[in-house]
Amino acid sequence: MHNDKLDIAQILKRIPLFQELSQEQLDYLAAATRERRLHKGEMLFQKGDPSRGFYAIVYGQIKLAFPSPQGNEKVVEILGPQQSFGEAVMFMDRPYPVFAESLTDSLLLHIARNAVVDLLEKDPSFSRRMLAGLSMRLHSLIRDVESYSLRSSTQRVIGFLLQRADADAEAKGEIEIELPTSKQIIASRLNLTPETLSRIFHDLSAAKLISVHGKNVTVHDLKRLREYEP
Repeated sequence: MHNDKLDIAQILKRIPLFQELSQEQLDYLAAATRERRLHKGEMLFQKGDPSRGFYAIVYGQIKLAFPSPQGNEKVVEILGPQQSFGEAVMFMDRPYPVFAESLTDSLLLHIARNAVVDLLEKDPSFSRRMLAGLSMRLHSLIRDVESYSLRSSTQRVIGFLLQRADADAEAKGEIEIELPTSKQIIASRLNLTPETLSRIFHDLSAAKLISVHGKNVTVHDLKRLREYEP
């Protein structure tokens, strides 16, 4: 599909990184942006591929992961609509350290490196937002390392569920959470084996804190779940 079929400038404007850009700046980036459509299970890039820009997700879900010689993988991030990825690698001018795979049918925008560098040189405010975005990504990675080092397996799973609850969920009593992807991928994201994740779901269910039906998790008491100590 060609760029004239989508209003790419308007789509870019909905991405947090670009929300404060002028229409002229958005149009400039849009001219250097290309669509990339992926089917479920399709690879976007492999570890070691060169980076010539970065990606923003219009719809769908992308998994970033490290491959391993044993055929396993370590999931680094699961990304969804209006999220971007690949900015740091683009600036470092190095190959991708991970692979990216589509978990659902997805539409991505690839924003060319040259256009981003051009805009960074012309607009200090855009530079600040780009730095803020990269800093947030770094803090997120630090939180991950801290979580794996200091929190128990059960605390990690509870934290994952709590992140997906609405801000006002505590007042609702029971809440429904739909897991964003398979339990195997979620286990890898939380640095657990699938068997450990299944055991924790079973223990939380036995404690009558949650019920699990496929990808749907019912949290019976958010406050009790938050305070649960195995």
